Amino acid sequence: MKVFVTGGRGLLGGATVAELQRRGHEVTTFQRAPSGHAREVLGDVTDAAAVTRAMAGHDTVVHLAARVSMVGDWHDFVAVNVEGTRNVVQACRDNGVARLVHVSSPSVAHAGEPLVGAGAQPADPDAARGNYARSKAMAELIALGATGADLTVTAIRPHLVWGPGDTQLVERIIDRARSGRLFVIDRGQALIDTTYIDNAAEALACAAQRGPGGEALVVSNGEPRTVAELVARIARAGGADIRGRVPFAVAHAAGAVVERLWRQRSGEPPITSFLAEQLATAHWFDQRHTRAALAWSPSVTLDEGFRRLDEAYRSGDGLNGPVNGAH
Repeated sequence: MKVFVTGGRGLLGGATVAELQRRGHEVTTFQRAPSGHAREVLGDVTDAAAVTRAMAGHDTVVHLAARVSMVGDWHDFVAVNVEGTRNVVQACRDNGVARLVHVSSPSVAHAGEPLVGAGAQPADPDAARGNYARSKAMAELIALGATGADLTVTAIRPHLVWGPGDTQLVERIIDRARSGRLFVIDRGQALIDTTYIDNAAEALACAAQRGPGGEALVVSNGEPRTVAELVARIARAGGADIRGRVPFAVAHAAGAVVERLWRQRSGEPPITSFLAEQLATAHWFDQRHTRAALAWSPSVTLDEGFRRLDEAYRSGDGLNGPVNGAH
């Protein structure tokens, strides 16, 4: 296939491009900054004409580009996540693309209640928590609504993707652990799913080949672990550990205050009310339907993923440097 990938510069984008190429597909990436891929076009998904021009000649699209943040102006999320997705969908139609894989998030259907062995519930912009989740819910509805006789659209919701080189989850946990600011909420006993990077990339590649039309699928390792275990194992890869515990009520209240104070600052806040909810609430998913629909199963277990993460930091390949004493 000739595959067009938006947002090919990030951790998941880069791994997905590599996996598609490994399977013999010809891949072109589209993002705002150079990615180092052999075939790339620089541009922004908010520019409809640029997306349409760059997509010409491709038969499959994987749409990863998004604004991902816990804070920020609503209009910015709409411009990239909502209108950007609308531009990608229209470009697919204009270019006769046969298949679109829209990369979404489980947060589009999470209203704050525990999810225990859940399936992919419908995206709900009204109930989703935070600007990112609401805008991604709107985007998913636009993408899935485009499924028809000439275009097959599958929405894939990877859950908490991590691995060596991850700046979104791993780097933040290790930075906080090394500075003595890493706490778990309550006892950290909520069970959550995560997804090792290789597994997420392989699932997206399978969706690009055979994803079911008009359907959303949650992707994860299918190995629920407690928040305390996951956070501790990531922190230890960087030579640090959890400092202590914070009651949920305190964390949630602090998150609400930080959100108000952070509006004029750049970067990600240390805590938000949504993040406090996520760290204190069980959310893990039944993977049987996903695996059958994609003819896919994870190739890397969580334990093997943690071993690879440990090795990356021991060898100095971790983003925030090697563990103490490693060279």
